[in-house]
Amino acid sequence: MGHELDGKRAIVTGGGTGIGYAVALELARQGAQVAIAGRRTEVLAAAATKIKDEIGADVLPVTADTGDDESVKALAETVKAAFGGVDILVNNAAEQPAQHGSSYLDATDDWFQRQINVKVIGYLRTIRAVAPLLIENGWGRIINISGTGSRQTVSVIGSVRNAGVTALTKNVADELGKHGINVTVVPEQIADSIEHWFRTRAADGFNLNFDVFPTGLELFVDHVVPLLRQRGIFRREYTGRTLRDHLGLPRPLSRFQEAEQ
Repeated sequence: MGHELDGKRAIVTGGGTGIGYAVALELARQGAQVAIAGRRTEVLAAAATKIKDEIGADVLPVTADTGDDESVKALAETVKAAFGGVDILVNNAAEQPAQHGSSYLDATDDWFQRQINVKVIGYLRTIRAVAPLLIENGWGRIINISGTGSRQTVSVIGSVRNAGVTALTKNVADELGKHGINVTVVPEQIADSIEHWFRTRAADGFNLNFDVFPTGLELFVDHVVPLLRQRGIFRREYTGRTLRDHLGLPRPLSRFQEAEQ
């Protein structure tokens, strides 16, 4: 039986530690060719070795700075040369902490600009560099890692940079969807935002607009709707046995069916 991502090629920024490392490990486990990027060469090398030791997969470490446009372009070219292209981009690079101190008075101009440059504009840089390769494929996935600061008080810089990522994601998703490219933040964060709107009575419902973003609708149905149901804020106001039936979406193949194809 094959892996789900056999033949896919992925870049994970901030892939040497934390969330980025965990994502890179799972992508490699599922059969993807994975490149991990970050500023610290030794951290990337250690992460690649650790993944090799754990699952036997070779991961390509690429030293790159998402705060620098030329460095990001070089990253995309390096991975293209090594893998022949890119199918998946996971944007995760960010500095921690977002802000030194919790008060608005601690949000200094220089540090604020640095955080926006590395995370928000940095995500945009990698998308600009990689999107042409995804468009060439006619298929692609871009996952932007945000945070709960986009919807609640954490710190001024933390909240602004995460809200910026959410806004960036929506704008790019609308533009790239027609090319078969899905651009999203992680499902839990989408569900968190919808729950926040519901609990604060900012909204008491939402519309699934098939025409605006058809490539992402199936992912929403399969991954976000179950989370909303678990939280008790999804109302079943549709005909048919499932939401997929109601929307006219095909039933997804099981892993056993995929293996037979």
